Amino acid sequence: MALFTEQQILNRVRSQSVSGLGSVNESVKANVLLSEARTFQNSTQGVQKTYDIFLSHSTNDSPKVAGLKLLLEDLGFSVYVDWIEDPQMNRSNVTKATAAVLKARMHSCKSLFYAFSENSSGSKWMPWELGYFDGVKQKAAVLPIKSNAQDTNEFQGTEYLGLYHYITVQDDMTGRRRLWVRESSTKYVVYEDWLDNNQQPTQR
Repeated sequence: MALFTEQQILNRVRSQSVSGLGSVNESVKANVLLSEARTFQNSTQGVQKTYDIFLSHSTNDSPKVAGLKLLLEDLGFSVYVDWIEDPQMNRSNVTKATAAVLKARMHSCKSLFYAFSENSSGSKWMPWELGYFDGVKQKAAVLPIKSNAQDTNEFQGTEYLGLYHYITVQDDMTGRRRLWVRESSTKYVVYEDWLDNNQQPTQR
C-alpha cells in the first residue's frame, strides 16, 4: 500500500483536461480547476449537501488540494474543500463566524482527512479542524503527502498526529483502486468498512 505523493497528485492535475487552456504549469491549471468547481458549487447553493470527506489542508497547498480532490473523486467519494464551497470565508482571519461555518460543514461530512504536507505546520485551522471533528465523529485520519516516491509505505506521525490512523491508496485483490485506513504497515482496513461499519484496522 502506498502513500499519496506530490508527483502523483500534481500529475493528476496535469492530466485533467481544461477547455481553452494550452500548456501551462500545474499551479495555473489547479487554480482554473478549482475556480470551475467553485462556479459549479455556487450554481447549486441552497441544496443540502453531505460529503464523504472534509479535506483539511493548508491554503499554501492549492495545486495539491486540486489534485487530491480529483484523485479522491476518481475513487467515487465526494470532497468538501472550504474555499470552493464557501468562498466568502476568510481563512486568514480566525473568527467565530468562520468557525461556525466550518463546524456546520464538518457536521455534514462523514470523515475528515488531514492533508499532511510541509505546509501543514503553518496552518491556523488544521489542528482545530482535526480536533473538533475527532471529538464529534471519531472519523478523522491523516492523509500524508510524501515529497518523493521513496519510502512511501509507512507514516510515522509526530506529536498528536501519531494518535491517528493514516490513509493510503492501492488496488485490492480484485484490481479495484481503494483507499485504506492504516494503523501500521501490517494493520489496515478498507476505508468504506472503517467509515460505514466502524471496523478498525486489523493485523494482516
